[in-house]
Amino acid sequence: MFGKRITLDDELYEKVKKCAEAAGYSSPEEFAAQVLEKEIERILGPGAGNQESDEIIKKRLQGLGYIE
Repeated sequence: MFGKRITLDDELYEKVKKCAEAAGYSSPEEFAAQVLEKEIERILGPGAGNQESDEIIKKRLQGLGYIE
């Protein structure tokens, strides 16, 4: 689940760690992954990043005339 790594400065990591503990997550990494997933879904929409979602986006762009 955590194959790739993202580096955080020490101050931010401590904040993530405190939030993870306060919210009952098993680790700061689990908390950070959850927060990132929520933010990605907020920005890109539900199911963002999967192949089905990519097809929906492609069809929308075709319908708008941005791509053929």
